[in-house]
Amino acid sequence: MVQPVKIFEFKEPVDLSLVARKLKDFREEEPYEREGKSKNLVVEFLDLKLTEDDLSGLLSRDFVLSRYYKRGLVETLVTEEVPFWIKRYNGRTFLIVLAPSKARGVKKLLTDYVANKLSEILFIKTGAIVESHITHETLRKFHESNPRATKLIWFDQVDIPGVKKLALAGSGLADTPLYRDYLEHGQLWYIVFEVVKRGLVVGITRNSVVTLFSKASVGEFINFVSEEIIPMIE
Repeated sequence: MVQPVKIFEFKEPVDLSLVARKLKDFREEEPYEREGKSKNLVVEFLDLKLTEDDLSGLLSRDFVLSRYYKRGLVETLVTEEVPFWIKRYNGRTFLIVLAPSKARGVKKLLTDYVANKLSEILFIKTGAIVESHITHETLRKFHESNPRATKLIWFDQVDIPGVKKLALAGSGLADTPLYRDYLEHGQLWYIVFEVVKRGLVVGITRNSVVTLFSKASVGEFINFVSEEIIPMIE
């Protein structure tokens, strides 16, 4: 099952115990009426767990899913639960958001929603939690340290007219003339690679979206992201 996470960074200092208290007490309700019946759509935080260096939990959000059935609009109430982790590393604080696998096209919207909602609750504004980034140079160094582990590379910022992205797939990608030629014209945007020591196949982009393509528990995946990807963030 393909499973993506997105990594954000807090730009302002945070006290995790205070964060836990604020999230525990938070509840947002929006009235919803249909066919004379009224319900509240709720946003709240569940299963909060605090340790010395991290805080984890679920953001639970009710929303209305609209679909067409036999030329009519059918509305269904849905609850989406989005897991997240707030972790400290080297004096910095990061937010990891796991997009539900069933979310499909709205994965980016859900992860960004969690980051913005936390920013609003904790700092009374958006922009206090921002996207994190990994440089082209870091991705290139990571790939070239073990090129045979890389399965796929996408290049962006391509300077060839009419070409937006370039891709290479196969083993030994760092040893091919085509790889070196593509480096002259673009930057590494996305790589898919095998982490042999962990038995994982993952993809990573420069804007810190990490996708799991192999079988692993959520705990194993988040440990990998915390221990090996977060240190790569500029």
